[in-house]
Amino acid sequence: MDASVLVLNKDYQPLHVCSVHRSIKLLFLDKAEMIHDYPDRKLHTVSEEYSYPSVIRLRRYINIPYNKIVLSRRNIFKRDANTCQYCGSSYNLTIDHVLPRSRGGADSWENLVTACDNCNVKKGDRTPQEAQMPLKRNPFRPVHITFLQSILGGVEEEWKPYLYM
Repeated sequence: MDASVLVLNKDYQPLHVCSVHRSIKLLFLDKAEMIHDYPDRKLHTVSEEYSYPSVIRLRRYINIPYNKIVLSRRNIFKRDANTCQYCGSSYNLTIDHVLPRSRGGADSWENLVTACDNCNVKKGDRTPQEAQMPLKRNPFRPVHITFLQSILGGVEEEWKPYLYM
């Protein structure tokens, strides 16, 4: 039971990641339902065989008062996997405003991306379209659970629809 299980709130919002052992307890106590399983894995008892959970959903809604990611340089780098969103480089990284500040661009998740020094200078005071430098991925406000990707070393394929990836 070495895998991790994505736990969703009743409204399908990602809450956290737990162990398979914990998810089995939630399932047997009827506090959660299984949404996806690992088809090639099974849990065996002496007389029964059970599906190996990958994504479960709680039957009751859990109110989370604060789960927003703070907008910071470090978190922007983490969201963008420490790579330039224009060329893919991972050296001499900085932050770039997609819509330049001189044109009213705000400091927001949707307007800030990771860029290398060369691309940032090349883009200058223009939009990516004007500079003919398309973004590899559009900037977005991350969900707190997506930051577990760096801790876990990746995200299961079944989790991606629930993590907005």
